[in-house]
Amino acid sequence: MAQTTSSKKVLIILAFAFTGWALCGATMGIGMVLTSVENAMIIHAFAAPVIFFTLSWVYFSRWNYTSPFSTAAIFLSFVIFMDFFLVAMIINRSLEMFTSPLGTWLPFLLIFLTTYLTGIYVNKNRERATAA
Repeated sequence: MAQTTSSKKVLIILAFAFTGWALCGATMGIGMVLTSVENAMIIHAFAAPVIFFTLSWVYFSRWNYTSPFSTAAIFLSFVIFMDFFLVAMIINRSLEMFTSPLGTWLPFLLIFLTTYLTGIYVNKNRERATAA
């Protein structure tokens, strides 16, 4: 039974990480079709923390299986893994995307910080609610 519960927890957090990565990818993909690559990167830099804030809020409010730091590390690791192996190596066949601070490194930082800070906030509010 513990194995099933543990597997379920892993699947839930990976589903949230995948959803965030997919929405960021859609933001970039749609942005590049509708506007310039530079504008798409700017939009993505603003959208990534909004996407991960929303997902983190739902995750921490409902499931909260991992600490804010662990969740932020898992989300970021998943995004980096998918960007490196799927987007860069298979789709783009180039690592050029990793030379862009605006298109890659800033969103990575914002994804981590947003997830971490949202987790801290939701957990502190939960503690206050149970103490009252």
